[in-house]
Amino acid sequence: MTKPTTLPDIQKRLEVLSQELITLIQQYQLDAQDPLDVIPVARQKVSKKEDYIRFLELSLEGRLLGEAAQHLETSSEKT
Repeated sequence: MTKPTTLPDIQKRLEVLSQELITLIQQYQLDAQDPLDVIPVARQKVSKKEDYIRFLELSLEGRLLGEAAQHLETSSEKT
C-alpha cells in the first residue's frame, strides 16, 4: 500500500480506517465514555487477539494520518 501524501488521499484513507474501526467497535460493543478509556475497554472486551491488535493498529494509523492532515492544512494556509 502506498503512503497517502495529499490531503484528499489522507482523507480517503481515514474513511477506510474509520469504517473498519466502526465495525470492530460495533462487533465488540466498545462503549468507552472517555477517550482515555478506549484502550482499557478494548483490552477487556475484544476477545480475539488479532482483532485487538488490528484495533490498536487502526487507532494509531488514524492518529498519525490525522496529524499529517493537520500539518498539511497548516502548511497550505501559510502559503
